[in-house]
Amino acid sequence: MNTDRALKNTPERRRSSLVIGHWILVICLYALDQISKRWIVTNFDDYTTIQVVPGWFNLVYVVNTGAAFGSFKDSNTFFIAISGVTLIALLVFQWRGAFHDGWSKTGVALLLAGILGNLTDRLLYKHVIDFLDFHMGEHHWPSFNVADSCICVAVGLFVIGSIVEEKRRKSGA
Repeated sequence: MNTDRALKNTPERRRSSLVIGHWILVICLYALDQISKRWIVTNFDDYTTIQVVPGWFNLVYVVNTGAAFGSFKDSNTFFIAISGVTLIALLVFQWRGAFHDGWSKTGVALLLAGILGNLTDRLLYKHVIDFLDFHMGEHHWPSFNVADSCICVAVGLFVIGSIVEEKRRKSGA
C-alpha cells in the first residue's frame, strides 16, 4: 500500500527530512544573527563597549563597511553584489545535488545563514554590525557577529568534509 511506504524510513524521506532540517538551521541562525544585531543597535551607541568577562570578552557596537578584519573598507556595493551572486550559486548547486555528504550540506546551511545575515545588514544599514569582541588583555581579535561565525564554521565543515572524503577514496570505500 502506498500509505505504508510513505510512513517508512525510506531514503527519499530521510533526504527530505535532512533538507528541511538544514533550512530550519538556516532560518534559526539567520534569526539569531538579526535579533542579536537588532538588540545591539537598540541598546548600544556606536563604538560602545561592555565588559562581559574582564580581560577576555566584551560586547561592542562596531560598524564595518568592509569585509573580514575591516579589510576593503567602504566597499558595500561590491559586497552586496558578491553576496547575491554567491547565494544564487549556492542555491543552484544545492538544487543540482552538488553537496552529497552531511559535512557539506551543513556547511552550505551555515554559509547561507551567514551570507544572508550580513547581506541584510548591508542592505538595511549600508554596513555590517559587529558586536562580539574576544581578546587577551590588550590584544583584541577583530570584532565579529553570528553571521561571521556561521561563515567560518561552514569553511571548517567543508575542509573536514574534504578530508573525510579523501580518506574514504583512498581506502576504496
